[in-house]
Amino acid sequence: MDCSVVRLGKYIPVEVHNPEGGVSIVKEELMMISTTDFFYPLIDDPYMQGKIGCANVLSDMYSFGVQKIDNILMILASSNQMTEQQAYISTKLMIKGFRDLALEAGSNVTGGQTVINPWPIIGGTASTVCLSSDYIMPINAVVGDVIVLTKPLGTRIAVNVHQWMYSERWESVKHLITKEKAIEAYEKCIDSMSRLNKTGAILMHKYGAHACTDVTGFGILGHAKNLASNQKADVDFEIHTLPIFENMAKIDPHFAFFKLLAGYAAETSGGLFICLPKDSAELFCAEIESIDQCKAFVIGNVIKKKDPSKPNDAFIVPDPLILNV
Repeated sequence: MDCSVVRLGKYIPVEVHNPEGGVSIVKEELMMISTTDFFYPLIDDPYMQGKIGCANVLSDMYSFGVQKIDNILMILASSNQMTEQQAYISTKLMIKGFRDLALEAGSNVTGGQTVINPWPIIGGTASTVCLSSDYIMPINAVVGDVIVLTKPLGTRIAVNVHQWMYSERWESVKHLITKEKAIEAYEKCIDSMSRLNKTGAILMHKYGAHACTDVTGFGILGHAKNLASNQKADVDFEIHTLPIFENMAKIDPHFAFFKLLAGYAAETSGGLFICLPKDSAELFCAEIESIDQCKAFVIGNVIKKKDPSKPNDAFIVPDPLILNV
């Protein structure tokens, strides 16, 4: 939800078709929406890392319901701690992965900035010029809305456990998961992180979404609390279900620093956390699954604020339902 929204001070005449028939002409304001994000590699495949980097940048735009990205600038760092050949190959593959997913999003990389750094970096800036009706401000959740999440949780644990397979850290987790299951979770997590949230953004308009954020570095509860605090109505967000990559919930309690079940585990290129009208949520989930071949999940409710004297809040209920994905 880290987007800049700037009014451009220009108005465009737009045709509006009335339900009773006829066409009205209204003027809509042009807006510029942009976002910037970048991070360090978290997987061992530079091509897929490039795709994940692009998906992560665009996710903030999609959380606003933006469907078309006009321009992307790449932020890139090549490592000076690698051999010349290693740096050349890995950087080239990251660029290709990033560019391929930008094309899949219907956009293009038109430039950017490259630096030399001790470790690689991938990310970028995305921007678009659109009408005020082309995006959804994340402020209009109301009591009775249902909360939908479009990707499972647990990417941080899956990535870390996969890294531990090649170090002495594996001893601390091998009684909880087999190497085969760790690799399976890692591969599912890569597929999820490299999948665009574009379909979700499109369907937000179709099904009348009232507010949305993407789930990334602050964990699902951190982002839910931030979104709740921005609502115009006096509401709280109640999370009753946590869809999690298989075996990650079992690992979480053994390591205090993950905080997955508490809702604070960082995610990379996570799903959209969307507040939808109750009668639209199941239809939204069914359609996104039919298009993306990946499930979305009803995970909570928008309820009346419990304590009127305090700011809007979000919380996970005691003993939430854990869905192993």
